[in-house]
Amino acid sequence: MSTTRTRFMTQARTWIIISGLAALFVSLGYIFGGSAGLILFAGIAIVFNLVMYWKSDKLALKASKARPVSQSEAPELYRDIEEIAGKAGVPMPRVYLIPSEQPNAFATGRNPKNAVVAVTEGLLRYLPREQVKGVLAHEIGHVANRDILVMTIAAMIGAAIAAIANILQFSMFFGGGDDDDNPLGIVGVLAAVIVAPIAAMILQLAVSRQREYLADATAAQYLGEGRPLAEALGTLERGVEAVPMNVNPATESLYIANPLSRKGLSALFSTHPPMQERIKRLKELDAANGIHY
Repeated sequence: MSTTRTRFMTQARTWIIISGLAALFVSLGYIFGGSAGLILFAGIAIVFNLVMYWKSDKLALKASKARPVSQSEAPELYRDIEEIAGKAGVPMPRVYLIPSEQPNAFATGRNPKNAVVAVTEGLLRYLPREQVKGVLAHEIGHVANRDILVMTIAAMIGAAIAAIANILQFSMFFGGGDDDDNPLGIVGVLAAVIVAPIAAMILQLAVSRQREYLADATAAQYLGEGRPLAEALGTLERGVEAVPMNVNPATESLYIANPLSRKGLSALFSTHPPMQERIKRLKELDAANGIHY
């Protein structure tokens, strides 16, 4: 299957999932307050999306404490980003530096013209340049595929669903679960409290994991091979385990490697697919193109 067709199918599936998240959010409004709640929550969803469209990059950069870095400070970084952006056919993104020793990176922005690539100090310090280019190609792949805005919207709606479920839980505990304004009564509230956050989490995981696989494949296309990124992913996995990073859990899905180390059962709920599976897929792409290592 061609990369273009894969990108189209992934984007179509993602927007279906986003629609499912929005529908789940609006349904909570109906459970919470009937028709009036449905209209209110639909309005809130629209406002969320508008805020994320215009402010997602600023919110993500502020949360990571990233600062703009000049070309004179990081000439090699600028050259590599400019080269890969040229191959991707997107404008040169703004470049930010995150004050963390953990090797990691993310991209953000509402569209390629307003894109930002942010890398940690640890990424530049501990990874060889070829592996850094693999990471940059992945992030610019996100920019070219218009991934970041979609994932931010998914994260915001998912967080809102969890918050509303908590409100419903308190409402039920304090006697509001059988209120006349609630068309489904206590059963509806109980279902919303238990099912809605789980459904939202599953939908968010589906969005994030699809996008990571697509960005990996896109990066391999830009570089001509998947090996630099595959090797970088292995290094990043070790770096995440060795160097903790304090990030807002709502932004963890933006990073190339989940900055919050997850082991055992918690790994099932990671916003990122398993590193070994990502590396395996990159090696399979290379093998299909006659590259073996």
